[in-house]
Amino acid sequence: MDKPQRDSPADQDTSDSGKNSKKQPVTACLLSAAFFGALGSSFLYGYNLSVVNAPALYIQAFYNKTWNERYGEPVGEETVTLLWSLTVSIFAIGGLLGALSVSLIFKVLGRKGTLLLNNSFAVIAALLLSLGEKAKSFEMLIIGRLIIGVDSGISLSALPMYLGEISPRHIRGFIGQFNSILICLGVFTGQVLGLPELLGQESRWNYLFSFLALPALLQLCVLPFLPESPRYLLIERKDEAGAERAFQRFLGKKDVSQELEEVHAEARAQDNLHTVSVLQLLRSQAVRWQLITIIITMACYQLCGLNAIWYYTNGILQEAGFAENIVPYITLSTGAIETLAAIISGLVIERIGRKPLLIFGFCAMAVFFSLLTVFLNFQDSVSWMPYLSYICIMAVIASFCSGPGGIPFVLTGELFEQSYRPAAFMIAGTVNWLSNCAVGLLFPFIQETLQTFTFLVFVVVCTSGSIYLYVVLPETKNKTFMDISQSFAKINKILVPSPSHEMELVLSMKSDMNGKFQDVTKMESSF
Repeated sequence: MDKPQRDSPADQDTSDSGKNSKKQPVTACLLSAAFFGALGSSFLYGYNLSVVNAPALYIQAFYNKTWNERYGEPVGEETVTLLWSLTVSIFAIGGLLGALSVSLIFKVLGRKGTLLLNNSFAVIAALLLSLGEKAKSFEMLIIGRLIIGVDSGISLSALPMYLGEISPRHIRGFIGQFNSILICLGVFTGQVLGLPELLGQESRWNYLFSFLALPALLQLCVLPFLPESPRYLLIERKDEAGAERAFQRFLGKKDVSQELEEVHAEARAQDNLHTVSVLQLLRSQAVRWQLITIIITMACYQLCGLNAIWYYTNGILQEAGFAENIVPYITLSTGAIETLAAIISGLVIERIGRKPLLIFGFCAMAVFFSLLTVFLNFQDSVSWMPYLSYICIMAVIASFCSGPGGIPFVLTGELFEQSYRPAAFMIAGTVNWLSNCAVGLLFPFIQETLQTFTFLVFVVVCTSGSIYLYVVLPETKNKTFMDISQSFAKINKILVPSPSHEMELVLSMKSDMNGKFQDVTKMESSF
């Protein structure tokens, strides 16, 4: 272990600036960028995770009716199942396509431009999904799900990057958690609107998809009037005047020389290094362990078992004696718990830190998955056991949203400097969507083989992820992007002079120059 060193002048200056920045209020411009950016992006992703559940039977009936009218014979049960499975799973395929394309779009349009372009996918998808029934075309629904998947794949890379680059470091985690909060709020909104009293009826299910256009249009009305990422403007566009104006609006102050100098320092550290490709990122030793960390964290985000929870929820509630017609109302509590836990996580992330929240979340999930396995095995023999199982399900959801549900996206933006960031988000997004597909494909087989012991697989994933994060991940709260990169310098086996070391060199050079000047003055005076 390295011995702790005394604060250098540069460290003291960083600490003082951190204290000063904490006194600054969060501006309306920054909050608007976070909220409306997330509303037209991550909110739609969350909404699309839950919106297809309520009208599932009505959509399958529509497929059957359309097939019958088109071909003059009823569709086979296997064909309906195939069409429905394709409708659900093609969302993840679209997400993967979006994640793979996002790096190129960043290069052409920037962060804000990518978010604005992405709204066009949401509007097109809303039209296809809502008009498919009137056009008697189930192909429109499938293509619409693919396009909204592309929208989500782009959103989950573009939004966290934009929020990370516009936020002061002392609230970067708080602003970044808007992504997670709006995902959870989107899931909850989809559950509420899908109730039979609202849009979850055979005559109204297509309006569930019309709703997709509303958040996208709201973002289109607000985001054009908000600034682009100042880091993108300064480092990649060389637009210092634009970056200064952006910082001034986001921070609500005129003097942003310190923020500009921080970005200049990052640009100097990456001198002659343009935005790297994915292949260059994979080959770079300088960010080797950052990349491994993001891959493992993002894989754990999808493979930790939260998606599998929904498979058991309705069955457990029915075993507990709840009537089938009131189960949808009780499952609203899961969406509410998700949203509440995400909000609490956003409020405490800058006080507790990213690393403790992530490790606590994964460890708590492992504990409650273990308890859930025990309770499921005794569910048929003890009448009150289903209630304990449902409590465990709620606890797993809350644990996930307390850290693992949002912080991986924040970390992806924090662990990489500007030139590496687009490629890093592309890799993280690819891992995210591939892991999502893996869960969808493998879980039915795992469940069939292991039955009630299925969740022990996720106990292993959560425990392994916690151990890795404890050993490798440094805390990133209130640190500059350069400081975070230097935290990995030792494990990456590269030598990177820290800002404090550079400052000491400058001070020592100044003192040497002053000493020499005094010696010369004394010699001249002696003559």
